Amino acid sequence: MGKNILLGHGSGGKLSHDLIKTIFVKQFENPILSQQTDSAILNIKAENIAFTTDSYVVDPIFFPGGNIGKLAVCGTVNDLAVSGATPKYISAAFIIEEGFPMKDLETIVADMAAEAKKAGVIIVTGDTKVVNKGQCDKLFINTAGIGILEEKYTGISTGRDIKAGDKIIINGSIADHGMAIMASRNFGNFQTDIKTDCACLNGLIKEILDSGCNVKFMRDATRGGIATVLCELSETHKTGIEIDEAKVPVNENVRGMCELLGFDPFYVANEGKIVLVVAGDDAEKVLSLMKTHEFGKHSSIIGEVVSSNAGKAILITEIGGKRIIDIPAGEQLPRIC
Repeated sequence: MGKNILLGHGSGGKLSHDLIKTIFVKQFENPILSQQTDSAILNIKAENIAFTTDSYVVDPIFFPGGNIGKLAVCGTVNDLAVSGATPKYISAAFIIEEGFPMKDLETIVADMAAEAKKAGVIIVTGDTKVVNKGQCDKLFINTAGIGILEEKYTGISTGRDIKAGDKIIINGSIADHGMAIMASRNFGNFQTDIKTDCACLNGLIKEILDSGCNVKFMRDATRGGIATVLCELSETHKTGIEIDEAKVPVNENVRGMCELLGFDPFYVANEGKIVLVVAGDDAEKVLSLMKTHEFGKHSSIIGEVVSSNAGKAILITEIGGKRIIDIPAGEQLPRIC
């Protein structure tokens, strides 16, 4: 097929057929995809279906701990899982720039297949388009995901049942992904060991939900960081939120890079972090359970829902002061997910 992607690989002819067969079908192989029909035929028995879609345009496409392919699968799986759903199926569409190295595409697709297998989801349909050089920044990926949602979890995505006294938990350190991306760019000669936190969290979430604890809300803190999640939650429900800055985990190397570049870690993107709101009586049980999981070892109760400060999220600083956590007016980190 050659070393690089050609326009002909998107023409629908022999080159397209060869690309699909030797890379996509080979890596994503499963009985549904192997039928290669225009639509994947899915047999789903459920009262509620969770459905999500996303596009991935990260720059650079390879970064410490992952790449755009792993990111696409993890992001889609997590969007379903934080809604309380069990992720089942994913679609994947690729927009590829002419001249893109074939070996890089193979690596990305192989990593997508590996991550999907670990998460227990199936990539069942997709599409490939090739555009002229300069009309796309190397590679864009669009995904959609379907999950099964039990009736008892339908309120989690909106947080409709949250109330004062509920506790707020995060499953580990924040801002790792955004700073890993920044360190990977030609942004000075940074030498760091910062890696993305990109991971599929459906296994961790399933254990939490199966425990029977009263989980009121979950959201993955991607673009806009945990600050945006907390602001949206407080504004939507006209309730107050108080966060203890000292209890929010931030790796020291990440904190140092944020200070150097002038970023607030509360607003930096994550790709493996969930913010949970849990009934106060269940918080310690949930925390203990999370700490036993690979992706929850550094979990922390970082705050609570309060009856004061309706509609506002308040940060109690490490020196005892208070400040309002607000949604950022502009874009802090371009092209990070």
